[in-house]
Amino acid sequence: MLVREMTRPECITLVSASHIGRLACARDGQPYIVPIQYAFATNRLYGFSMPGQKIDWMRENAKVCVQVDEFADRESWKSVVIYGSYRELPDTSQTHHERLQAWSLLEKRINWWEPGGLKPAEQSIAGSSPHLFYAIEIDEMTGRAAGPEPAATS
Repeated sequence: MLVREMTRPECITLVSASHIGRLACARDGQPYIVPIQYAFATNRLYGFSMPGQKIDWMRENAKVCVQVDEFADRESWKSVVIYGSYRELPDTSQTHHERLQAWSLLEKRINWWEPGGLKPAEQSIAGSSPHLFYAIEIDEMTGRAAGPEPAATS
């Protein structure tokens, strides 16, 4: 097996083709990682969530990390790590256009609102929807790929 660094275009291809990643955030020195469904656009990821631990933590510490991978088998895989910053997209006139863009990109996937819209306990019905959209502004993207070693030539 040969492991190599991926180019930025290769990283973008993998992140664009996928829609599930693992979002890592931290608060008070404690890491937390959860699966998210996302949509990629230019230099950001868009996501959807209900209020909860990850949103609370990202509001307190906007620095986050997202990992996206693809596995064919144990010797053939790709993994991209994205370092970036959380930015909430509130329902305001200033973010209206970007919220609509996030929604339009996310809704192209089946069950786009999962896992961000599901909670393990029954939720009370509120007068207004507590859901929110957010963006992860990408600061850095790196990746590695593994595959078979080239055949030796004689």
